[in-house]
Parts: sequence; C-alpha cells; structure tokens
Amino acid sequence: MHLAVSLDIASVTGRAGLTLAEIAGFVRKLETAGVDMVVISDSWPSGEPSASPFEATTLIAALATVTAKIGLVASASTLMHQPYNLARRFASLDIISHGRVGWNATLRQNPREAANFGRPEGFSDDDFRRRAEEYIGIVQGLWQGWDADALLFDKAGGRFHDPDKMHVLDHKGEFFSVRGPLNIARSPQGTPVLVMSSLAEAEFDFAARVADVILVDAVSPADAKAACDDLKRRAVTAGREPRAFKTLATLQAGPELGTDHLDHWFAGQGCDGLNLALPADLSALDDFADRILPDLRRRDPARSAHAGARLRDHLGLGAGGEK
Repeated sequence: MHLAVSLDIASVTGRAGLTLAEIAGFVRKLETAGVDMVVISDSWPSGEPSASPFEATTLIAALATVTAKIGLVASASTLMHQPYNLARRFASLDIISHGRVGWNATLRQNPREAANFGRPEGFSDDDFRRRAEEYIGIVQGLWQGWDADALLFDKAGGRFHDPDKMHVLDHKGEFFSVRGPLNIARSPQGTPVLVMSSLAEAEFDFAARVADVILVDAVSPADAKAACDDLKRRAVTAGREPRAFKTLATLQAGPELGTDHLDHWFAGQGCDGLNLALPADLSALDDFADRILPDLRRRDPARSAHAGARLRDHLGLGAGGEK
C-alpha cells in the first residue's frame, strides 16, 4: 500500500511561519519513514490571498537538493502557466531530482485566479474543464517529444539529435496552439508523474484515461473503495489497464489520527494507498513526524526502503510515455 502526504504551504506558512529549513526537515523525516511522495500546494482553493513566500515548483527544486528518495509533487495551475512553459519546468525538475518529480493537476477552478491572468470574468465550469483537459494533453504530448535515445551529442558527425526520434506536437485546439518539441532533454522517468486531484464526477472518465495517480476525496473507507473501484472500471472501459495508474484515498489527518486509525483505512478500502492531508499547523506537523511516522516504521519496516530510485519505481508504474 502506497503512502503520500499532502502539505498546503500557503496555509501552513501563513499561519505557522514555516521556514525552508523546517519544511525540508519535515520532508526528510517523511523520506526516512518510507513515504512515497509529498504533494506540495501553494494556493488556497477558496482563492484567498496567500502569505506563502514559496512557489511550489521552486520549493520542490530546493527539496530535491536535500533529499534522495522521496517523490516530490507540486501543484501548478493550468491558468497561471502556459502549457509549454509548465511542461518544460517539470521536465527540468525531473532531471534535477533524478526522476522523482510529479505534477498535481488540480481541475478545481480558483474563483480569483483567472482575474490575475487576463480573464476577469473567469470561465464557465464547462469551458474550464475542456480547457484544462486540452492543456493536460498538450503537456503530456510535449513530454513525449523526444525518444529516450534521440539526443546523440555526436560532435564528430555533427549530429545533435536523430530527427526520426524527435516528434513535433503541432497541436491546434480550441484553446491552445503549440508546436513543440520541448527544448530540454527527455525526463528520466519517460515523463514526470501526472497526479490529478479535486475531481468532480464529470472529470472521472478523463482522469481514468490519462492520470498516473488519482487522489480521491472520501469520508470513509467504504466511500473510498466505491470511488476507486469506479475509476478502475472507467479505465477498463477506455481500454486502459487498471494497474496502469494508482488511486490514493485522501484522509484529513487530524489529531485523532493514529496507526490504528490508519490500519482501519488500509484494511477497509479498495484503493492503492492513502494520501494524508495535514492541517496547517506546525505543532501538528511535528506531532505527525514524532508520533505517527515512528509507528509506521515499527509496523512496516520494509516501508523505509523505497523501491528503485524514481517516483515511478516507488509507485510501481511503468515508464511514462510507453504505448
């Protein structure tokens, strides 16, 4: 069973004054305990202003230099970035981290975000959904623009790359026009891991077709099992192997959380693991690290040994971009 921890840096930093050193220390504790990945968010879904000094992708670049195994996933908005720039940024982060990076693509619309990027009227829910789906498809296509052996660096022969192994995306869609390819080497994982979260039921079919990891909101193990089973069925209907992606049930980690509670969730739900969303409080983070993580290590010593060096290895996923 896989284990992730979600950390909202905007609300955490604004309320508790976390420093980079404190965040890094906490993430290193997660790594030692064998947590598969940490998911960093830097914006509030409500759209309220944030006091965070950190942008999520910049923060995981810093965390990559002080960790060696844990997966580093950053939320990044489809409104705040052009798809080419975002695809390039995450491919670069994956190189920096030696293959440990993922993008959390949240399809929930922030009510204030569009006004900061030339759309004061925002988008209708349907337009936002179609735009986000097109955007995610472009990013995935750009990540696959270079075959693994496309770059030759052949000085003697004067060949930088094999043209037959470079693929121009040439996307022309409803919302975007992007030629490609990226001007950066292929990701060490094939493609960074695509995580999707905050999904409405209307988005389940799309997520089941394209995501590597889906974070499922649930209030009970039974709800989690129903949602995860539904996503796997939708994947099969779309012609995809249900093992091709992982489903993690998101559990709000309050003060009542203990290993007995976690055991209940692990035993009673049909997802591939849990995503623990921690409250925005420094004392709660310390409590989680000092009380829950040691219990997890004692109960499951093998958890502290990450499988392989890359995030896809930790999660048992194939190389990104495989047909």
